[in-house]
Amino acid sequence: MQTSAFVPRRAAGFTMVELITVIILVGILGAIGASRFFDNSVFENRTYADQAKTIIRYAQKLAIAQNRSIFVRSDGNSFAVCSNAACDASGLVLAPGGSNNGSASTKLYCQQGNAYAPQWMCVGRPTGVTVTATSARPELAAGGFFSFDSMGRPFNKDGTPMAVTNPMTLSFASGGNTTKSLIWPETGYVQNVP
Repeated sequence: MQTSAFVPRRAAGFTMVELITVIILVGILGAIGASRFFDNSVFENRTYADQAKTIIRYAQKLAIAQNRSIFVRSDGNSFAVCSNAACDASGLVLAPGGSNNGSASTKLYCQQGNAYAPQWMCVGRPTGVTVTATSARPELAAGGFFSFDSMGRPFNKDGTPMAVTNPMTLSFASGGNTTKSLIWPETGYVQNVP
């Protein structure tokens, strides 16, 4: 006669220690993720730097295509494309898609005659983003602009070519994050660097 030994099975599940450990880990990861989710200054900064780069490149291509000088208004609060240095109503360059991004900052800074110009190739600086040049430049100040000639070469506000040895460096900063854009002399190439 055989006797069967009754072996009690352990109940399937998690111990209290395992459950508490998982809850603590999820809480830590959630806190890190939530802070990234609610602080979008890094994203605004990079987006604005990319939009500024696009506007500058568009101005250069337009200057070459139309065989004339095209101006980039760069007053620290916006980047915009104009066909004249005054960047007045007669010099507005229309956005290729028919309108600009329409953000609150664009509506604030892309105005002509105290009215928002939605069709203008212009983008406004988001509230938390600051734009500076590595050295003080009149091109990035109130009334600031630079231009591209019909060959696509960049020129300073005073009409002189940008120095061959020194690219114009624009720094976009927000929330401890900085993105730099270089505008290279002679070629006018615009490059974002970390």
